Amino acid sequence: MAGIDSENKNINSSAPGAGGSQDPTAGAPGMFEFDSIRQLVQAWKNGTFGEIMDDWRWIFTYSRKFKGAIIFYIILGIVSTTLGLAASVASKYMIDIITGYKYDKLPILIGVMLGSAAVSLIINNMLSRFTLKLSISINNEIQADIFDKIVDSEWLSLSKFTNGDILNRFGSDTSTVANNAISWLPSIIIALYNFIATFAVIWHYNKVMAVLAFGMAPVMLLMSRFLIRRQREYGRKVREMSSRVMSFQVETFYNLDTIKSFGITKLYQKKLRGWQDRYKDIQLDYNKFSIKTGVFLSVMGMAVQYTAFGYCLYLLWHHMISYGTMTLFLEQRGKLASAFNNVVSIIPNFLNSSISAHRIRELVELPKERHVDRKDDLPPETGTDGYTVQMHDVDFSYVDGRRVITDSGFIARPGEIVALIGPSGEGKTTMIRLILGLIHPENGQVTISCKAGEQLPMNADYRYLFSYVPQGNTILSGTVAENLRMAKEDASDEEIIEALKTACAWDFIKDMPGTINCRIGERGRGFSEGQSQRIAIARAILRDAPVMLLDEATSALDVATEREVLRNIITQRRDRTCIVTTHRPTVLNMASRIYRVVDTHVTQLTEEESSRMAVDF
Repeated sequence: MAGIDSENKNINSSAPGAGGSQDPTAGAPGMFEFDSIRQLVQAWKNGTFGEIMDDWRWIFTYSRKFKGAIIFYIILGIVSTTLGLAASVASKYMIDIITGYKYDKLPILIGVMLGSAAVSLIINNMLSRFTLKLSISINNEIQADIFDKIVDSEWLSLSKFTNGDILNRFGSDTSTVANNAISWLPSIIIALYNFIATFAVIWHYNKVMAVLAFGMAPVMLLMSRFLIRRQREYGRKVREMSSRVMSFQVETFYNLDTIKSFGITKLYQKKLRGWQDRYKDIQLDYNKFSIKTGVFLSVMGMAVQYTAFGYCLYLLWHHMISYGTMTLFLEQRGKLASAFNNVVSIIPNFLNSSISAHRIRELVELPKERHVDRKDDLPPETGTDGYTVQMHDVDFSYVDGRRVITDSGFIARPGEIVALIGPSGEGKTTMIRLILGLIHPENGQVTISCKAGEQLPMNADYRYLFSYVPQGNTILSGTVAENLRMAKEDASDEEIIEALKTACAWDFIKDMPGTINCRIGERGRGFSEGQSQRIAIARAILRDAPVMLLDEATSALDVATEREVLRNIITQRRDRTCIVTTHRPTVLNMASRIYRVVDTHVTQLTEEESSRMAVDF
């Protein structure tokens, strides 16, 4: 059905995450169906067919939620196809009436034709609107569900995927699944009905003509094996080159400041043109192949078409058919070929959706974070005398056999600043992740406890007790107020200003146009590194949690500002526990205790070692 087919193409091309580069396999209907059937047979033999069915059972968990809409979709599609055939048959009789000069039934046939066309037009437009709304709804539902599961996955398991891979699965693969979760079953039913009904109409009038109309299908199947191999080869080259060009462009713009500072912009301009030339050569080579195969297929198609046309002329010459029947044959021959392609193309769509579903399932089936059994068991954030964070005999490895933390202990109490020091890459940030419950010890335990309370093993639900300032620039584009309200959505302007003052950030924010409503560029553009750090610290202060974690968060501040910020943090909330990873002497002089992380061991320094360490730093 033309209306449905074109609508599905529009949906796929506009789906979120769809790539903009040319797909070398597009525009060649019928090329891949034979290979797709072979893949299904092979999957059945090697035992992976069950995995494909598991992927589709997962897809159908979403389809079941829209079963009423799917049934409505199928009914509209069948009605639209039937009306199209009725209009074609009516046009045959109209031609016969006119050529035979019999006008008695002409008004009825005109009414049938116009009525069928009008109803078909209405249905096709309804389908267009209905399909788009349905596709958006299920895409949003799947994305929201997947997003919820991804953000609740264990940090260590999720970190094995690159951000680009996660985004690609979340965008492109989700769109593929969303489109086919709704349209795949209706497409099968409607395409089969369209093919069978069209073939039956031609068969009813002439069996030989029905066979001729079906004549191009075997040619397409026989050619598929050769064409698929070549198409995939070119497709792989084009996609690989497209990815390389994209990577070059992203890295160039991301590091544009560095490129400019080295004065090598001309070198990168030359590199871009080199990538463009290589991409052009591959595209032109593929285009030459496409022209050759296109000419061959066109010749074969014309041969079938002219054979059918010649047979129609023969029948007409011998008065075995009427002009109207000949018109019907020729019109429906093209529709039958299209219907056949639609039926067989369902198989590659079936496989593609399975692949996308499998890629998504790899994310959503990752191990989940640890949570408390009952929300009533959560400790209060306020009204206590603060919280003690403690590690007991902890062992941890990211990779088996490569220990990062070994048999180590640690404690930080309310009202204390506790420093973590050590060489870069020795495990200080790993300590922070353990404390936050992002990762969990292989042996030992990380706990949090209030005064006279039991020690509770860390999990995801206790993170509301923490404010965290990680390493690096964590400022997002938007206003200063929007950045701070990430930590507390309902914060008033007065609370935001107070947090900025505590972090020594109000000194420069008050002079900005719009003050807290001034705009910040991507990655804090427009502010210095020290200013960005103070805004990030203000965000953590606004959170007003009983435990604060600062991971090299004051590295860009001068000594006087750093001391003032740390003093403000402790003064603002006397029961606050503050844990800092640092190399700065200011922090060491203010710390209640210093722990050193080196050679996978965390050890507390003595007072003498702490004093000497502060001087040495």
